[in-house]
Amino acid sequence: MPFTPLSSISLHFEYDLVAARRRARQIAALLGFDDQDQTRIATVASEIARNALRYGGGGRIEFGIDSRDGTEALTMSVVDRGPGIKNLDDVLSGRYESKTGMGIGLVGARRLMDDLQITTAPGGTTVTIKKNLGPRAPALTGDMVRRLVDELAKQRAESPLEEIQQQNAELLNALGQLSERQEELERLNQELEDTNRGVLALYAELDEKAESLRRADQVKTRFLSDMSHEFRTPVNSILALTRLLDELPLTGEGRKQIALIGRAATDLESLVNDLLDLAKIEAGKIEIRPAEVDVANVFSALRGMLRPLLLNRSLALVFDETDGLPMMFTDEGKLSQILRNFISNALKFTEAGEVRISASQVGQSIRFSVADTGIGIAPEDQERIFEEFTQVHHALQKNQKGTGLGLPLTRKLATLLGGRVGVHSAPGVGSTFWAEIPVRYDGPDARTAEPEPAVAPPMRILIVDDDETARYTLASFATRPGVEISEAENGLHGIARATSEHPDIIMLDLMMPGVGGHEVLARLKGDPVTADIPVVIVTSRFVNEAERQQILTRAANVIYKGDLSRETVTRAIADALGK
Repeated sequence: MPFTPLSSISLHFEYDLVAARRRARQIAALLGFDDQDQTRIATVASEIARNALRYGGGGRIEFGIDSRDGTEALTMSVVDRGPGIKNLDDVLSGRYESKTGMGIGLVGARRLMDDLQITTAPGGTTVTIKKNLGPRAPALTGDMVRRLVDELAKQRAESPLEEIQQQNAELLNALGQLSERQEELERLNQELEDTNRGVLALYAELDEKAESLRRADQVKTRFLSDMSHEFRTPVNSILALTRLLDELPLTGEGRKQIALIGRAATDLESLVNDLLDLAKIEAGKIEIRPAEVDVANVFSALRGMLRPLLLNRSLALVFDETDGLPMMFTDEGKLSQILRNFISNALKFTEAGEVRISASQVGQSIRFSVADTGIGIAPEDQERIFEEFTQVHHALQKNQKGTGLGLPLTRKLATLLGGRVGVHSAPGVGSTFWAEIPVRYDGPDARTAEPEPAVAPPMRILIVDDDETARYTLASFATRPGVEISEAENGLHGIARATSEHPDIIMLDLMMPGVGGHEVLARLKGDPVTADIPVVIVTSRFVNEAERQQILTRAANVIYKGDLSRETVTRAIADALGK
């Protein structure tokens, strides 16, 4: 059946409300609702019945089961013969204000129940409320409904005092649950606070490690640069002496020894040159000299330079035609060095077949390719070979000397020219090393005719806060290249530093012991030396709109510590400085 009635109660006197509340709880318990839902259902029944008695002059509440639309629900209908509800839309939206509290029960009932329908007109109002049955509800067969009705008939009548005691018990239970949730919330907040402290400590440690690595990298670069220059002088002397000795009338054994010394010195010179180039790049001291470059001329020069290295008759060095390629505007020497490294490696590790050099236009870049039919490179090694001092172990490797710096240097040179490098390879098939270089170099050296912009002085930010963690967090978010941070741990110290250092902006906490943020702000704005410095208030205390507007008469902005992020801090600084 779509609707099965269970019980009804007339509403004429105050104690009828007690009976309606009791009956609603009894039915909810028999239908398997938990304790919280039983309380909600009883409360809603009592409140809507009270409205009918107070505003409708009495009426009736009917309980039943609605099985329509494939869903079983407990239904409570409260009918009265009153004047109807005026301004029903305003009542249900919460906009209606009444000294009697009219409408509060309806709004609350709609929130607590699954459905609420109201039909109202002069002469009567019907409020129908539904609560869907949960999984614990018994199967509502005809026999089950009859037993449910019989059970309701056996329920003894309770006095109003017992109902009040029941309501008090429900209230105490709700307060107990609320207290448990409050304790759980406090525990979670404590765990979150501990986690935040751990994260801040971790960030501090990471910053320290990063700074240590940066210093180590600077020391390494300085060492490579200095020692490479020191090595180059004796190496050049050795090479010059071997050439002089080679002109002397030496025996075959002596000439062989001189040749071995010269070869070792040449290898050492190659290593020193690569180290020096790497050190210059990492130190940012390498110079790019862009000019008009014809790819055909580059290939021609490389052909003449590298053909003497081709001692194996079973290996061919092939340069493809470059017809149709545009003139490039780049550093020809560094482009040649990139290709020379690729070709030298290909000749070293290719015993037979060919080494083919080609170029094609890809968008706004020229893609240079050096393809060989050599030993190839395993997939797991194809990224490692671009790391410094890395060489792939192979039987052919034993016969070929190298520094392991050629490919890393090639990648860095391509990056300087605005390009990139890569490799496609398969063991036993061969390798294709490629470099994509922009047709037009657009780095800082490309506009030598333009005057160099003046270096802007660093932005100085003063943070005034008695909480060390807050100062650290704020400084971390505000730090970026070109920013200097100074800190003050109290108001007086902040005023002194602001006067002596005159920072570009001050970030000030409100709640500090001794001289608080309001007084610090007043003193700063009252002193001609510091009056023009923008101040951003950073506080964890809630500031109402009136106080906020009062603060903004002197401060540039107000932000909350709970909203701190790199974005909010950067935006607040930019707004304060008018950028």
